[in-house]
Amino acid sequence: MATNAEAVDSPRRERLLDRRYLPLTLGAVALVTLGAFENRAVGTALPSLATDLGAISAFGVLNAAPLASYVVSLAIAGLWSDRSGPVPALRAGVLSFGVAQVLVGTAPTVHFVIAGRLLSGFAEGLIDVALMVLVARILPPSLRPRMFSLFAAMWVLPSILGPGVAGVITEYAGWRWVFLAALGVLVPTWILLRHAVHSLRSEAESDETEESASRRAVVPWAIGAATAVFVLTIAGERLESSTTTPGIVIAVAVAALAVCSVRMLPPGSFRAARGLPAVVALRGLVAAAFAGTGAWLPLLLTEVYGFRPTLAGVSLTITGVCWALGSWLQGRDHDLPRPLVLRSGLTAMTVGLAATALLGWTDLPAWVGLSGWAIAGVGMGLTSPSLSLLTLDLSEPTHVGRNSGAAQMAGSLSVAAILAVSGTLVAFAGEDPGRPTFAAILTSGAALALLALLVAGRATAPEPAP
Repeated sequence: MATNAEAVDSPRRERLLDRRYLPLTLGAVALVTLGAFENRAVGTALPSLATDLGAISAFGVLNAAPLASYVVSLAIAGLWSDRSGPVPALRAGVLSFGVAQVLVGTAPTVHFVIAGRLLSGFAEGLIDVALMVLVARILPPSLRPRMFSLFAAMWVLPSILGPGVAGVITEYAGWRWVFLAALGVLVPTWILLRHAVHSLRSEAESDETEESASRRAVVPWAIGAATAVFVLTIAGERLESSTTTPGIVIAVAVAALAVCSVRMLPPGSFRAARGLPAVVALRGLVAAAFAGTGAWLPLLLTEVYGFRPTLAGVSLTITGVCWALGSWLQGRDHDLPRPLVLRSGLTAMTVGLAATALLGWTDLPAWVGLSGWAIAGVGMGLTSPSLSLLTLDLSEPTHVGRNSGAAQMAGSLSVAAILAVSGTLVAFAGEDPGRPTFAAILTSGAALALLALLVAGRATAPEPAP
């Protein structure tokens, strides 16, 4: 039994709700929740918006705009946060998000909506990277897993309630209020975050070095990648009416995306060199595996298993809940090394996605595949925050922003590429894709997860040269 003296001498375990961390915890969680609701709600409101403004033909542009600006924003946010600290980038991101909601919510024409959507994607990139840098600079390593598990948990309610709430607001108050209502939460959120970052002063570096100049050279390549993402999204929608020309455009855009990615991502990322490049490569692989399966799962359930759209959407609910569960598990107090947690998550992803792929190959009941999807969701919940933590662990303090942006960029670009390729397959299959097409798409997701599992051993610090 511990003596009273031992109890007094033993250090108290730090918590996210401690006074010094509480403003950051509440502010960051509120901001992530707000972004999650906006992400889930926009898809519900956009059709009404396009119809009301007579802009059905611009629907593809409205979807592609934030994806394109997000890629550019990640490159800028990484450089900005490393050079001047996370506060200016976060402030600009929050301000841009607010202006974006006003632009869309008060838009007299679709051109204002497009501008708002571009600004929204730009804001998301600034906020994502700045929050990562804030976590690295304010929280001790022991609390970072818990913070990332909170971030994942904050997507659960938006995933379940967001579309329904947005639908009610759109139907009874109008689609404009889906965007304008976010402003009521944005102001108190920023007040909390201001208090949390008050002690962080600007850390601008006045000296221009060869390294900083080379880092800025990433931005033009990011613009090229953003253009390729934009083209991929638009061309994918055109596949419904024609396959030849959009298919060629998609092939060229994917090639351009690959070239730009090589120039933007850390050297060695495409061959998964040991250390940070392997972490960046893993981020791209797991994002493509998971999103490339999840994007087509509702359509498979509807077309092959005859699910109604509402019931087919259960896969989205499974995604949010199981991802949060996996993230909660990795954030618990345990003595497991981080690489082991990463391998466990990737193993669950591989097994789960393989079981999900059975929906395309066999006549097994749908619940079998959905059970596999649930396992994959838990695996993704273990994997994603583990990769974020490894990014922080393997980054120099002055490179956290750049490396965090590169990792998130790898995920975004790989998802854009895999969706374009799989969309081409579906388009070539015609009006009735059938089981073989879905089987090929879902199996590719499991194969990417397996490849990530094989690469996972390289996500460690490289051994020092003798």
